[in-house]
Amino acid sequence: MIAPPFHTKKDRLNMSRKTLCSAAALLLALAPASFAQDTTSADEDVVIATAQFLSIDKVNAVKTPTPIINVPQSLSIVGKIQIEDQAFTNIGDITRYTPGLTNSQGEGHRDAIIIRGQQTTADFFQDGVRDDVQYFRPLYNLEQVEILRGSNALLFGRGGTGGIVNRVTKKPVVGDDFTTLNAAVDTFGAYYGAVDTNYTLTETTSVRLNGFYEELNNHRDFFDGTRFGFNPTARIDLSPKTTVDLSYEYLDDDRVVDRGVPSQNFTGGPDVPLKGFDNTFFGSPDQNFTTLQAHIIRGHVDHEFNDALRGNFNAQWADYDKAYQNLYASEEVQVGADGTFDQVELDGYRDTTDRQNIFFQGNLVGEFETGPIGHTVLVGVEYGRQDTENARLDNVFAANGDDQLFIDFSDPLVIPAFGFTSPARDRASDVTTFSVYAQNQIDLTDQFKLILGGRFDSFDIEVDDLAANATFERKDEEISPRLGAIYKPAENVSIYASYSESFLPRSGDQFLTLNLDSESTKPQSFENHEIGAKWDFRPGLSLTGALFTLDRNSFTSTDPEDASQVIIIEGSKTEGAEIQLSGQINKQWSINTGYTYLDGKVERTDGSGNDGNRTRQTPKHTFSLWSQYELSDQIGIGAGATHQGSFFVREDNSVEVPAFLRFDASAYYDVSDDLRVQVNIENLLNTDYFPDAHSNDNISTGKPLNARFSVRKAF
Repeated sequence: MIAPPFHTKKDRLNMSRKTLCSAAALLLALAPASFAQDTTSADEDVVIATAQFLSIDKVNAVKTPTPIINVPQSLSIVGKIQIEDQAFTNIGDITRYTPGLTNSQGEGHRDAIIIRGQQTTADFFQDGVRDDVQYFRPLYNLEQVEILRGSNALLFGRGGTGGIVNRVTKKPVVGDDFTTLNAAVDTFGAYYGAVDTNYTLTETTSVRLNGFYEELNNHRDFFDGTRFGFNPTARIDLSPKTTVDLSYEYLDDDRVVDRGVPSQNFTGGPDVPLKGFDNTFFGSPDQNFTTLQAHIIRGHVDHEFNDALRGNFNAQWADYDKAYQNLYASEEVQVGADGTFDQVELDGYRDTTDRQNIFFQGNLVGEFETGPIGHTVLVGVEYGRQDTENARLDNVFAANGDDQLFIDFSDPLVIPAFGFTSPARDRASDVTTFSVYAQNQIDLTDQFKLILGGRFDSFDIEVDDLAANATFERKDEEISPRLGAIYKPAENVSIYASYSESFLPRSGDQFLTLNLDSESTKPQSFENHEIGAKWDFRPGLSLTGALFTLDRNSFTSTDPEDASQVIIIEGSKTEGAEIQLSGQINKQWSINTGYTYLDGKVERTDGSGNDGNRTRQTPKHTFSLWSQYELSDQIGIGAGATHQGSFFVREDNSVEVPAFLRFDASAYYDVSDDLRVQVNIENLLNTDYFPDAHSNDNISTGKPLNARFSVRKAF
């Protein structure tokens, strides 16, 4: 056995705090000496522009200056005001209030979401550029979060099988000076602080600094952690037609890895999550941890050639150093009639990932007419290089020399001695991608519009499997079409139909599954058929709805070791409907509510007996509502609810997580024009529930009744 080289949890927290001191010194050095008093108008202008108009000015997802009502696709936008009003702190909070999305546990160390029945850890983008490393993404420096649903490789390339999440970062504002400070603490003892400051250096140059620090805690025994980050940015107006944005971001995350509770046997049906142990930690407080250090450098150039042609260029370099290590329950527990059990089985491993990403992306957008027909043409090219080193070490218990061990249950668990083997997986992969895409939005008349486009992707992966002393290589070249038609019976109403495709290489979204069995297998393909309607009742209030079918296509492959053996890869189909009402009902009252129906079924299986089963973690019914009302110029209240139907954790449908309904509330008081105090209450009725899962024996428990108190001060 190999002794773990990692420091203890206390040592790691001390190192994080030392790094934080250096970061704080840098924040103070970069912060301007004086700030303007009034920031309201600048902030509101940005929110209105980005919430109603997906513009190339904001470098966001659709890449063309297209109003939301003219996008033939289901989408949601969560702006910074909603993030602040509902006290969202992570991507998981956003998914619970967004139609078509549910959260997955992600083994307690990463964002993992399910969009239209498709699970992903990699379909994340930042300012339109791929951000696919497994980690928890903070929200401190965001203007908004865009969720586009439905397979659509044209804009994003591989992946995006059920949709994508794009985070739009805050940019410097030339000609304005302001600072906003946020501080928050909750009833678990977690606390948070953030700064957002903008300073104009010259008539054409400004800088902006966002930073945050957070101490983590919740209802789970032994869970804690620290994360912080800072993001200085600069904007330079080289000319009235050319703008340059430069950005550097550093993130540091150090937390306990918590994988929830196991399942328990249930007579007469599928197993269910273990009940009555919501706080119990099924792991080691000192040896369950994850660390992340990330350096991300971004550059963006926007240039207006003339009134009809505009272009931008994006470059991003990122370095991610990620590690996680954990013990977890690996088998259901046998609960007796008295609600107790004697033993629990533990398993574990250590996983390290070092990845460097570099992406270059250029887009040209032209608007012109041919006779009475208008055209908005997008032409783009993208190059990417991703170098990854990943290793996994299995744990070994001294008591039996194996990676799994039954131990007597106690609360807390008494963890027996263990170490780690040499790497069970040790791989270095080199991924090179090249893409060319084009799309034409054709305005046939004021009422009829067509969207025609396609993308060519070349995906080349080389894998050096050090553990198996083997190398694998595969190159895929795929063409992904996108078709859409829009009919507008009125300027504020659109009815659309669309067809789109995407694909996922056999190496998976994290480049870890390429082997002799899959090296020669073509990528999985996904097809999305969708019809929908959008209705802007009034500026700032929209109703949208969609019906869709998402097919994950099955295919066959020949076993490279035995040409007579045919491997059948399973597929799935998800049929569903979504509806969302979002915006301002009047000056005092805002609402965001949505409902999703999903019928996901496994099809064309490989003989495992899963054919016809429900897809993993796909509840048939989800519903969310958040409504906020201003009682006066100084006082506002909010209330909301989230309902999630029951779901099966995996395709074998052997463990079912029950449905739940959770209520939340908030209230704020504006002490002055630039000072707000706020309280957000989660799980108002103290509901006992299980929000998400990773596997049949790693199921999260919901937080009990808790409150978050925050103060926001503008200068």
